[in-house]
Amino acid sequence: MKKRLLLLTGLLSVLVIIAACGKDVPDDLDWQVEDFTYTDHTGSEFGMSDLEGDVWVADFIFTNCETVCPPMTANMSQLQDKLKNEDVNVEFVSFSVDPERDTPEELVTFSEKFNADLSNWHFLTGYSGDEIQEFAQNSFQTLALPDPNSDQFTHGTSFYLVNKDGVVVKKYSGDTNVPYEEIVNDVKALQ
Repeated sequence: MKKRLLLLTGLLSVLVIIAACGKDVPDDLDWQVEDFTYTDHTGSEFGMSDLEGDVWVADFIFTNCETVCPPMTANMSQLQDKLKNEDVNVEFVSFSVDPERDTPEELVTFSEKFNADLSNWHFLTGYSGDEIQEFAQNSFQTLALPDPNSDQFTHGTSFYLVNKDGVVVKKYSGDTNVPYEEIVNDVKALQ
């Protein structure tokens, strides 16, 4: 009985966290992304200096994810295609919340499942779990926490639009009901 109550309490906590990560998409955010230099899917350093002057879309994923990451990555791939078809110059950045397992090789294998065009999509790792938790919270106001009861992680499911100055200006649902047309129009407006 005690185990069942503990399990239910843990499950409820995860659901509350997921709800807090939000389906409500506020407009006009003003969150400065902290400077960073991590490792991308090629094993090379990649950071804010590489994104200087670019509009970019970011999310948080991990390759071992059993729930939201595959649909999020499929949705990001679809967004990438839509923006490419509109001839819009934009970068994509996916931060792994499981850097211990998500090596550059694992990230490439994962990206290939979703036909990601790696010419302008950067899958990042090369930091500690504590670092990505702090970075996600400070720069994107979202969670990136290991689930204490499994090998999974709790993290936000939003896509974040970052302007040329490195400021998060908007977030959108990334797992369901992705507002593709709105994102395309917002990216165009920042060019």
